[in-house]
Amino acid sequence: MTVRIGVEEEFHIVEVETGRLAPRAQTVLEGLPEPAFTTELQQAVVETNSGVHGSLADLYGDVTGARRRLDRAASAHGLAVVAAGTVPLARAADTRPTPGRRYRRMVDEYRMVADEQLICGTHVHVDVPDRDLAVRVMCEVSPWLHVLLALSASSPFWQGADTGYASWRTMVWQRWPTAGPPGCFADAAAYDAVVRCLLDSGVISDAGMIYYDIRPSAHQRTLELRICDACPRAETVVLIAGLFRALVTEARERLETTDVPACPGRHEWLRAAAWRAARSGLEGALIDPGTRREAPAAQVVRDLLGRVRPALEAAGDWRTVRGLAERALAAGSAAHRIRRTAHHDDLLAGTDLAIAETRGEDHPRPRSPAPARRVASPGQAAA
Repeated sequence: MTVRIGVEEEFHIVEVETGRLAPRAQTVLEGLPEPAFTTELQQAVVETNSGVHGSLADLYGDVTGARRRLDRAASAHGLAVVAAGTVPLARAADTRPTPGRRYRRMVDEYRMVADEQLICGTHVHVDVPDRDLAVRVMCEVSPWLHVLLALSASSPFWQGADTGYASWRTMVWQRWPTAGPPGCFADAAAYDAVVRCLLDSGVISDAGMIYYDIRPSAHQRTLELRICDACPRAETVVLIAGLFRALVTEARERLETTDVPACPGRHEWLRAAAWRAARSGLEGALIDPGTRREAPAAQVVRDLLGRVRPALEAAGDWRTVRGLAERALAAGSAAHRIRRTAHHDDLLAGTDLAIAETRGEDHPRPRSPAPARRVASPGQAAA
C-alpha cells in the first residue's frame, strides 16, 4: 500500500535590490489560490501547501511548480521569495504581523518571541490513519529527527550577524513554550490529555500551537514533521520527505507486526541532539541515535539510510533517496553554502544564492555593483 505524503513550505519575502524583508504577503498572494498559498504570522512570510502524493516524483513536481508560481507573483512586484530558515539581512523592524484575531493574540501574549518570528520551516505530513498508532510512531521516530534537521540546515545568519550555527532558526523556534521534542505517549488519549492540560493552563490558545518537532496533525489523519528549516533546494525537501516517510513506515510496520516498541521512552537527550544538529549541520558531528555519542554527520546519515532501506525499497524510493543523500553530503548544507558565499562576497550575495536555489538555479543572477555589506562575527551586530 502506498503511503501518501504532503509538504508545507514557508518562504521569506524580500526586496530584490536590498535583500531585506518586505511585509507584502497579501500583494504576492493576490491571484494565487487558497489554501495552496496562504499567509503566516508575519507579513514577510508566505506558505505553500502541496497536494497529497504517493510518489516522490509527483511531490517534486508539485513543490517546484508551486515555487515557480510564487516566484512569478513576487517578481512582478520587484520581490523574491527565499526558502531558508533565516535570511541574512532580516530585521524585525522590516516586517509586521498579519491581521487577524489569532495572530493579534499571539503578538500580544508572546511579545518579542512573536516579533522576532523571522524564520521559515519545512513541514512534512505522512498518512497514518490510526491516531493511536500515529502517537506511538511519533515516539519511535523521534530519535532520528535531528538528522533530518541537519540535512535541512539553512539559517547561519541572524539580523546581519553570523551566528556560528547551521540552523539558528532552531534556536529562535525553541523559545516558544511548546517547541522541542515530544514525550512518549501510550495512545492518542494520553497525548490529548497533555494538549488539554496545556490549553487549560492558558499558555497556548489552540491545539495548532503545539509546536513539537513531530506531532499528530490536529486537522488531518497524518503525522507531521516540524523540526526542519525551510530548504533552498527543492531536492532537499524531497529527500527529507522520503526519509521521513520511510521512518514512519518502518516504525508503523514494526508496531503493527510485533507491538514491541524500539524506543525505551527516554527522550531527555533529544533536545541536546537537536542542538548539536543545529550547531553543526552536515559540516560537523551529529549524535548517533544508537550510541548517543558524537559521530561524523556523513556516518549518521548513512546509518539512517541503512535503517530505512527496506521501507525505501518497498516504496520504490531507494535509488532516489540514496542519490539525493549522497549529493547533499557532497554539497554540504545550505547553511555552509550561504555562509561561504557571504564571507567571500557579502550578505546580499548570500541572500542572492538562497533566492537562486529557491528558483532551482545553481547561481545567482547578475546584479549591479553595490557597496559591500560586511559579515559580522557571532554575537556582533552588522554595521
